[in-house]
Amino acid sequence: MTDTPPDRLATDPRSPHHDAATLERGIGIRFNGVERHNVEEYCVSEGWVKLPVGKSLDRRGQPMTMKVKGTVEPYFLDTAGDSESPAE
Repeated sequence: MTDTPPDRLATDPRSPHHDAATLERGIGIRFNGVERHNVEEYCVSEGWVKLPVGKSLDRRGQPMTMKVKGTVEPYFLDTAGDSESPAE
């Protein structure tokens, strides 16, 4: 596995951009400098994230999402803690 997260990733298993192995490893998203924990899908090259809108659902029972543009910085959660830990 690489230490670079994919350019585009979705949490919905029906999406062609879904990767279960990457999601199991753990992905963190920093959007416009703020940690986001509710991102449904992101694209670094196009600069957007899809966020759920309240508790509303679409006709298939999936959360309604809104695409927001900005700076997207994904990172792996398992390597984020390693770089900040002090050397023993």
